[in-house]
Amino acid sequence: MKILQVITSMEMGGAEKLVVEFTKRLRQRDHQVDVCVMNAKDTPLLAELEKTGCHIYRFSNGGNVYNPLHIVRLWKIMRHYDIVHTHNTSPQFFAALAAKVLCSVVLVTTEHNTSNRRRDWKWYPRALDRWMYRQYDKVVCISDQAETNLRQSIGNDNCRNVCTVYNGVDVESIHDALPLNDMHPDGKTVVVMVAGFRYQKDQDTLIRSVKQLPADSYELWLVGDGERRQLLEQIADGATNIRFLGLRTDVPRLLKTADVVVMSSHFEGLSLSNIEGMSAEKPFVASDVDGLREVTKGYGLLFAHGDSEALADIIRRLHDDKSFYNEVAKRCYERARQFDISLTIEKYIKVYETVVTSEHAS
Repeated sequence: MKILQVITSMEMGGAEKLVVEFTKRLRQRDHQVDVCVMNAKDTPLLAELEKTGCHIYRFSNGGNVYNPLHIVRLWKIMRHYDIVHTHNTSPQFFAALAAKVLCSVVLVTTEHNTSNRRRDWKWYPRALDRWMYRQYDKVVCISDQAETNLRQSIGNDNCRNVCTVYNGVDVESIHDALPLNDMHPDGKTVVVMVAGFRYQKDQDTLIRSVKQLPADSYELWLVGDGERRQLLEQIADGATNIRFLGLRTDVPRLLKTADVVVMSSHFEGLSLSNIEGMSAEKPFVASDVDGLREVTKGYGLLFAHGDSEALADIIRRLHDDKSFYNEVAKRCYERARQFDISLTIEKYIKVYETVVTSEHAS
């Protein structure tokens, strides 16, 4: 199959990681897989994508991902592929519009979240979303909750083409990664969160929780970057035990080095950082919100959304109770193994084969 993936950028995030893994693994199976990146600003994940050997269509470097000229650019590219697989809002809309002119291409999209900004806008015409999703041969949600919320948003009548395929990661490569021993501060418990600094994430609560703990016993590593960095640095207020590590290419090693992995968020689809943290066989602690609850409950630990005191209590208990720490870590690793990327790839191949067969039959 000839597959084109379309994404807004290659900043740090679950969609971007999935694009890299899809491209690498499907090309290893002799499929032609290329990627269109609307904002092709250099990032570690873009460098990883380049290593796959795929062709990368770069529309801009730091430009507006909603530039309407991208519709024409996409139309010129899409017609050379059997399947166009989109991720994120602007690719979803623009590919749908381009496909109205180019009717022979099969469209697949992945719905990466349980919510988005559009659903909160009272002025936004829901009919536009309903039209967009109907243009797709298959809409793949990354969790049961993501599918439930999508159906509530656009109505079941517009969801006949919707299914769920759980995201996945390369569990064993993370589990077997070597820790960065020279980076771990002696005598401290290190808490790490890997996520872009954007409105969906809630590093704010994690920072406030760590500030409630003794600085000589706990350290926080925030891995990522983005539009909210300056605000988060203000919340940290110069705390010497809170480190902003920026974008990293050695995330598996950082996860193996840290003691506790946290994902504090307002909502998720199915967080790859969630599964990555569990893959490292470290206790995983998450906000009790859609997309995190689904994977974490019964395995890792949940705290009430935005409750910094509850989160601080959990981190403190993991520090104080080694038996509890080891029990949670073991459960998390067992849970992660249910979300290996190989299972995700197999299910997507079946989706591709089904929609291509249906297109040829019609």
